[in-house]
Amino acid sequence: MTTAQAPQTVDLKDLAVTTLQGEHTTFGAIVGDRTALVVNVASRCGLAPQYEQLEALQKTYADRGFTVIGFPCNQFMGQELKSEEAIGEYCSTTWGVTFPMSARIKVNGSQTDPIYVQLKKFPEDENGKNGRITWNFEKFVVSPDGHVTRFSPTTKPDEPQVIEAIESALGD
Repeated sequence: MTTAQAPQTVDLKDLAVTTLQGEHTTFGAIVGDRTALVVNVASRCGLAPQYEQLEALQKTYADRGFTVIGFPCNQFMGQELKSEEAIGEYCSTTWGVTFPMSARIKVNGSQTDPIYVQLKKFPEDENGKNGRITWNFEKFVVSPDGHVTRFSPTTKPDEPQVIEAIESALGD
């Protein structure tokens, strides 16, 4: 579905997030005034090597006001592990993940997490389509003022267009 009238900005700050460790908080408490790269992740997906690139971005840009935030999701062929503890262990042991992650969520359907309800209104940068999340590792660069740039699952986190969106959102 293509939209000519995508929203200009989004405000996710007050939306609830349960962390991988079970803490109930908000998107704003996790992200603060930083630029965020929001990604629906899955440990057993063929795109899981993107965790390495996501962690590299976290390390490269954290000091400039940036964070990756991962949202594990098991909606695409059951590719996410069954417990938050297993997800955390896998991500830290296998990929060295240090960025914040939520408990498992749904990104499509009637129980879509409110954060993804908002993010899905934005079109993909590459093809202009908004709506459903099509697969694991769909990416959203969210600036502190709520501007969103969306990238498809197959767009790697370190590709020039993603780096450009991060740099633009960071300013300076």
